[in-house]
Amino acid sequence: MKSLAGQDVLTAGQFKPSVCEQLFKEARAMRTLVDEHGSLDRLGSRVLINLFYEPSTRTSASFAAAMLRLGGKVFPINEIKTSSVAKGETLEDTIKTLEQYADVIVLRHPEAGSAQRAAAAADIPIINAGDGAGEHPTQALLDLFTIIEEKGGPDGLSITLLGDLKHGRTVHSLARLLSNYDVRLNLVSPKTLGLPKAVRDDLSVSVTEHDSLESALPDTDVLYVTRVQRERFAKKADYDKVKGSYVVSPESLVKAKDDLIVLHPLPRVDEIDARMDADPRAAYFREVRNGLYVRMALLALVLG
Repeated sequence: MKSLAGQDVLTAGQFKPSVCEQLFKEARAMRTLVDEHGSLDRLGSRVLINLFYEPSTRTSASFAAAMLRLGGKVFPINEIKTSSVAKGETLEDTIKTLEQYADVIVLRHPEAGSAQRAAAAADIPIINAGDGAGEHPTQALLDLFTIIEEKGGPDGLSITLLGDLKHGRTVHSLARLLSNYDVRLNLVSPKTLGLPKAVRDDLSVSVTEHDSLESALPDTDVLYVTRVQRERFAKKADYDKVKGSYVVSPESLVKAKDDLIVLHPLPRVDEIDARMDADPRAAYFREVRNGLYVRMALLALVLG
């Protein structure tokens, strides 16, 4: 895994199956170590800066927990409105300044392509934790890891992507990552929230569009649900037209396979009924836990 040492993590396209296989082997080792010891002193002299221009609970906490369990230090910067950005500082200058204090920067930013800009300016690794409606590669990695752990592997599976496929950066990264495998992708979304052409053009697998979840569900092995992203709409009226378009509930899954798994990058709003939490097919909280191990593995390997 020397190929990851010192490298930026910007897009799911960086991760071919052989790299994923080795990364996930390391993630399983991390799981064992956490279960047995809680933490380990692997990155005791290293510092991570969580630089989040957008709100985050899971991703920021996941990276922080991963770094701390590896023995490293974390410096969070979440209140961007009170930082020098409010004075007009560019992203590039912010990155060039912060890299003087850290060994790796985890960046979330509202503009697509911001992670690439940051990486061009930095001499330390930049990890993309979401760039607007662009990508979220580490989420895709933990999604794929969960699919493998739950289903044995992605090959041969029918995977349905449901919800806001236009703005859902997690969907964009996961679709690109899954394109390396023998899968069938089913797309279910409101017409105005379909998968962008730029993402579709990157895919080399079978893709079928459906008007409803009901038509895709009987063949579905993995149901990947996303929320309609209110923050990406310029007008509230446009959001109101599509919110609540799909709700996954015990009733809506009556015709689903018994071994279906339901994933969600979270947070959820109203697209998954809370009653689903008791259903063994609901894997989204197991998915969250897997994110800790995958990000521990990624940090350990990127930081050498």
